[in-house]
Amino acid sequence: MQAFSLLDLSPITEGGSARQALLNSRALAQHAEAAGYGRYWMAEHHNMTGIASAATAVALGFVAEGTQSIRIAAGGVMLPNHSPLVIAEQFGTLASLYPDRVDLGLGRAPGTDGPTMMALRRDHMQAANEFPREVQELLHYFGPEQPGQRVRAVPGMGLDVPVWLLGSSLFSAQLAAELGLPFAFASHFAPDMLGDALRVYRERFKPSRYLDAPYAAAGVNVFAADSDAEAQRLMTSLQQQFIALRRGTPGPLKAPVDDLATVATEFERQQVKQALAETAVGSPETVRLWLERFIDRTRVDEVIVTGQIHDHEARLKSFGLAAEILRDLVH
Repeated sequence: MQAFSLLDLSPITEGGSARQALLNSRALAQHAEAAGYGRYWMAEHHNMTGIASAATAVALGFVAEGTQSIRIAAGGVMLPNHSPLVIAEQFGTLASLYPDRVDLGLGRAPGTDGPTMMALRRDHMQAANEFPREVQELLHYFGPEQPGQRVRAVPGMGLDVPVWLLGSSLFSAQLAAELGLPFAFASHFAPDMLGDALRVYRERFKPSRYLDAPYAAAGVNVFAADSDAEAQRLMTSLQQQFIALRRGTPGPLKAPVDDLATVATEFERQQVKQALAETAVGSPETVRLWLERFIDRTRVDEVIVTGQIHDHEARLKSFGLAAEILRDLVH
């Protein structure tokens, strides 16, 4: 493994506000920079009252202005929601303001529900089918100006902003391999196809002007605390969030509970256990053992750590403990 990075969904907690969530995200990015994380990812979601990073480029700019060296990355922008030119301009602007610090991860999913998808871009299904072509269009906007080129991204043109493909299935793994781009798998919430996606990406990778060899990352949830019991309790906020999403009642991130069985059925607990299978939860010793096994099993180039934790100080501590472990494991 070469690197480790952090994915932040900028959680809006129950009783909190989007403003406080974004202020907390900036503080977390500063903490991550000091702890040795190489990249700070933020993700696009819409109509989610528990997530403050919908305007991902804007949120990343706020984080970048409060940090010095950590890379800021969209993890990711859901390209079917947008015009490729607009995204090229947004991230070209970020790359102009914060040179050599910006990465753009692209996803094919809408990142929201059906009605919101229609409000974002009414031909979303067609746009999703156009994803491979639109990725290449976006890459074109970041490339050098071509003779006779009439449409240019300003800023953006000639900046070669690094583009990643993100996914939770084989589709983006295959496309990333074909285009010679780095690939990140969303195993922190969709673990089932992780092994197959990494295999397909590595086997089919074609060297490109962007990469000579495949570069794969994968997401894991980490809940680290002084004891296994304390970490398990912290995790119940994320578990409740997943259960609420499955019920069709998403909302702000709830406070942890002592016993998940008091707020969820056995079937719901089994569902969330499967969805969050790639999770390290426990004391530093427990988390270290889990991460060692994950890295040995996947051989990823980069581990992307995430964790929806209700209490901001506990979240800082968990990511700090994870960084201490990962610094020792990077080689």
